[in-house]
Amino acid sequence: MHNNLVILAGGASSRMKKEAITTNLSPEEIAQANERSKGLIGVGASGRPLLDYLLLNAKKAGYQNIYIIIGEQGGLFKEFYGSEMKNNDFHGLNISFAVQYIPEGREKPFGTADALFQAVEQYPELNTQQYSVCNSDNLYSAAALLALRETESPNAFISYDRDALAFPIERISRFAIAKLDKNNQLLDILEKPTADVLEEYKDIDGKIRVSMNAFKFNGATLYTHLKNCPVHPERDEKELPTVLLNSVKENPGTTIGIAFSEHVPDLTAKEDIADVKEYLQKYYPDLNWETKN
Repeated sequence: MHNNLVILAGGASSRMKKEAITTNLSPEEIAQANERSKGLIGVGASGRPLLDYLLLNAKKAGYQNIYIIIGEQGGLFKEFYGSEMKNNDFHGLNISFAVQYIPEGREKPFGTADALFQAVEQYPELNTQQYSVCNSDNLYSAAALLALRETESPNAFISYDRDALAFPIERISRFAIAKLDKNNQLLDILEKPTADVLEEYKDIDGKIRVSMNAFKFNGATLYTHLKNCPVHPERDEKELPTVLLNSVKENPGTTIGIAFSEHVPDLTAKEDIADVKEYLQKYYPDLNWETKN
């Protein structure tokens, strides 16, 4: 069981910055959506950011060391979670920051695999340990995060039942789907699936499974794949699913899909803000940091 959680928060948030097609946002919410990293948008009680609730669930799951990957202009994270680069105490969590630098010649970050690679270069102790990785703009449950901590599999991901995700069907249909064997070992990940292939991607329980970027990795075996991750030909980024599949090809039977059937609140675009606020009001009426894990 490990105690390290790496949170991806250095992305450009380009979809969040697009003009909203909704009228239920305040001027302040629109300003935050345009200016802040998605996880820092104030959607919770007293205007606290979504990342607070993810950190709360991480604490409940027993994580101790949190590494937040921020962009070069990510100073606002330090205003919320600690002014030092390393070892800030936030409600009993040990929070450190890694910076995802943009390579020369690019205008935006180089993707999730590049973010994690830069983080483990800045914190090389992770390459001799196990750690979990997740997005900053998704609210994963404490149970899902705990499952990543507890699994004995060298690598793992939370394998969500597509039917349990409370998003519009056109949005869900664009999610990449995972192919698992009868033992829930990862075989493949298919981007932009078409309806005619869904049947062959059903798992042993007849479910279509998707990844929401909640992973557990063995640092020692993943490092080479992070370092040598190829660039996605369409999106021009280095992506964690590519790293995971390359690891599976070299080490079959080492990456389990942990089945979960629950919704995962997501802040991708301005249209998601009201839905996430409603979810938090219902399930997290207040932030109780004294909750025992």
